[in-house]
Amino acid sequence: MHGIRKRFYSTINNVLVCGSGLMGRGIAQVTACSGYNVTLYDIKQDVLNKALELIKDNLNHSFNKQLNDKTKALEQTNITLARIKASTDLNSTFVASSPDLVIEAIIENLEAKKTLFVHLDKIASPGVIFASNTSSLSITDIASGVSRKDHFVGLHFFSPVPIMKLVEIVKTEHSSPETAIICKDTPGFIVNRLLVPYLLESVKLYDQGIASIKDIDTAMKLGAGYPMGPFELLDYVGLDVVKFINDAWHAKNPQDPMFQPSQSINKLVAEGNLGKKTGKGFYDYTKKNKL
Repeated sequence: MHGIRKRFYSTINNVLVCGSGLMGRGIAQVTACSGYNVTLYDIKQDVLNKALELIKDNLNHSFNKQLNDKTKALEQTNITLARIKASTDLNSTFVASSPDLVIEAIIENLEAKKTLFVHLDKIASPGVIFASNTSSLSITDIASGVSRKDHFVGLHFFSPVPIMKLVEIVKTEHSSPETAIICKDTPGFIVNRLLVPYLLESVKLYDQGIASIKDIDTAMKLGAGYPMGPFELLDYVGLDVVKFINDAWHAKNPQDPMFQPSQSINKLVAEGNLGKKTGKGFYDYTKKNKL
């Protein structure tokens, strides 16, 4: 949150984060660490409970590493956690928390996001800023059903949120100059617009028999200085996530060869092999050598 423009600091005190999955809980954690009051909303109580437990564990680990003192680390963890409230009731939560900024981090589905923001638009005061954490969908499309288009931006965090330092602030043609002037609303914004085609081109090289998965990964790590090869990164991100992004781009730009679906990725997703989180993707993580 420190990377978000300083001009917001005097107007933003309370933040509502919608969605408590991997991204949502990470956003809630870094927001609370930056001194803001956070309300974490989700439709399922058990998901919220798990999110709070994970946030507590992450905070404690982080403060232990910083302070090298378990007592002080626990104290700082509790202070930070006290800034985070959780709720499954969106309407009452909104009234009680009086958010100045709403960050949406729910499922990467256009209609679900639009529906949420249409509802939020009805209960939020005019000055509340809306932000979507989408990694692939058009901010303009997500904001199409709300009245505050000048107060709607993309706020794209990267995973894992507490570790990654970059946040993309994405403006639309309707965004107020006082809201964001960072990146235009284009598929994938900056990072994913460059990263996803690179990953897909790597799969094409493999599919065409030009090089093996291991050799492509080794080439990019040793030759380009990347910390992970493209196939390692695909498995880390999740093949289902990459497929969803690619499908969304292809649907919007069906003639663009850059966004053509990958049959190899589609096959692995259909088989349930989504990468590290399922134990198998392009690599098999149940084996010692992974291949």
